[in-house]
Amino acid sequence: MNLSEGKLKRMKALSNERGIIAAAAMDQRGSLQKALATARGVGVMEITPEIMSEFKVAVTRALTPHASAILLDSEFGLPATRARARGCGLLLAYELSGYDNTRPGRLPDLLPHVSVKRIVDWGADAVKILIYYTPFEDNAINDVKHAFIERIGAECETHEIPFFLEFVGYDPKGGDERGLEYAKIKPEIVKRSMEEFSKPEYKVDVLKVEIPVNAEYVEGSSVFKGQKAYTRDEALKHYRESAALAKRPFIYLSAGVGNAQFVESLRMAAEAGTDYSGVLCGRATWKDGVPIYAKHGLKALEEWLEREGVKNINAVNAALDSARPWQDKAGT
Repeated sequence: MNLSEGKLKRMKALSNERGIIAAAAMDQRGSLQKALATARGVGVMEITPEIMSEFKVAVTRALTPHASAILLDSEFGLPATRARARGCGLLLAYELSGYDNTRPGRLPDLLPHVSVKRIVDWGADAVKILIYYTPFEDNAINDVKHAFIERIGAECETHEIPFFLEFVGYDPKGGDERGLEYAKIKPEIVKRSMEEFSKPEYKVDVLKVEIPVNAEYVEGSSVFKGQKAYTRDEALKHYRESAALAKRPFIYLSAGVGNAQFVESLRMAAEAGTDYSGVLCGRATWKDGVPIYAKHGLKALEEWLEREGVKNINAVNAALDSARPWQDKAGT
């Protein structure tokens, strides 16, 4: 990797003094609206932009004193960018659809009112793109996704801003991504995706990746639920093999799992000796605050965040002792 001076400066703004990216994520849009609507017992349309922004501001204010950076969106999250703690870096999402993308092939699209230049102008230190990806998808669909990432990589290089690529696996046959059968093929999906997007033509600076196994199906894990997809030794082997395929710095995402499962997953990463460079952790830290806000309002949410939200993010931070500086993989 050859980072430009602008990219290098911004990467340092996103990481702590150890070179670890200990970032919070609050860029959820459609999925957050649905969760708030369900908890409040109303239609999604009743969750207004003002409600979304208020929630994001509260989370940002509470968690960023404990994070090296925060990921937000430009649809509802720009007010929250001004609520983050001093010295906390900023990533902004560029994609139109997040975790609620259910289109055939799960093809990506961009926010029509956003460009990388505008993201730079809004004061961001990095551009984040989420893309659904599996090597088991039709080649024609994946070719569209490859070209999509190539264009964004070139745009980020022009504006000297780091490009964080998040790829989330799925079953093109419509299977349950939380189920046992998917857990068995998840390591292959993660490994081949990390290998693909490490290629230089994409100009990705940081891979934001899923844990290569589902800890609930790891025999002997603290969150094991009784059905085995892998022994612990097999799980650790998957961690090592996926890390070896990454030619870029990579960080783990929580992908909507609970705090206990994510922390256990990071413990296994440490046990495996993987050279990951941190996390971008969202719902694992704040999702239990959604029903509190929906039913009891802003003040109750703020109190919960200061108590439980901070506890959650500090539990994640404590699990990052084994993380390696992003500079090691970037060669700087």
